[in-house]
Amino acid sequence: MAKSSERILVGDIGATNARFAVIEAGMLGPATWMADADYPEFIDAARAYLDLAGRPALDSALIAVAGPVENNRCRLTNRKWLIDGAELHDMLGLASARLINDFEATAWSLSRLSANDVRAIGGGHPVPGAPLAVLGPGTGLGVSCYLPGAGGGSVIASEGGHVTLPGTSLQEDLVIQHLRERFGHVSAELAISGQGLQNLYGAVAAVTGVDAPERDAHHITAAGQDGSCPTSRAALDMFCAFLGGVAGDVALTFGARGGVFVAGGIAPRILDFLERSAFRARFQAKGRVRAYVERIPTSVIVNPHATLIGLQTLVAPQP
Repeated sequence: MAKSSERILVGDIGATNARFAVIEAGMLGPATWMADADYPEFIDAARAYLDLAGRPALDSALIAVAGPVENNRCRLTNRKWLIDGAELHDMLGLASARLINDFEATAWSLSRLSANDVRAIGGGHPVPGAPLAVLGPGTGLGVSCYLPGAGGGSVIASEGGHVTLPGTSLQEDLVIQHLRERFGHVSAELAISGQGLQNLYGAVAAVTGVDAPERDAHHITAAGQDGSCPTSRAALDMFCAFLGGVAGDVALTFGARGGVFVAGGIAPRILDFLERSAFRARFQAKGRVRAYVERIPTSVIVNPHATLIGLQTLVAPQP
């Protein structure tokens, strides 16, 4: 827990964007967004933020990173940045500099989010005191779980985005087979992420024999939602179905009867489409345990600073 006078640098470092802020007296200050592509290394982005912030005097740092943390170091899974807590500690002369997985940090936010921070998709009712799970498609796919309990609870971090992607129809099996021929192991992240949406678009075109133009995730999403491109629509439909199926698997794995939350940059931009999609139906389609899963609520986190709120929860827990 932070001292009342302590100033803490916090960061949410993804493969596309970095967000920085300062926590002072337990309060989270305004966040600054920075494009990773503008900086050769993480430390360059950190220096640029501190320059913009007027070089505030800092006591410590707590940085959420999109990748596994070992010995307080992380090489981002989807960007060639090496983030080293010791380097940050020495550069800024801090008392401490700690790295944690970004979805571990997001999971810490779940107990602090309000009704305005989320949008429910489908039915279900949370069981008080039960685990809450979060997964999120962005540049990659993160998965984590918050366990309520004494002392603020605890979080289980994971690399659940790399589980093997399941298919539930002949069309999905054909798409997965196409991806297997390209990549070998077909993880959930290979379909449920920004790059994953592009992979699905290419695979759908290949298995249906359509000569589709190249599109990035942004244009696939736009063309899928407005219906101007049938291949984009099919890819976006499959993306939402896969997301629902994997979310249901996450719910079962963690026993997340407190709710399953979808975070990341993609879901908030397709909220209406996601609500009309097969997401919730696939979430519930779990055979003999369907009744169990039907009672679990699903929501999309619409607050873009949830990860920073999670870091705030770690250093300044609510009473």
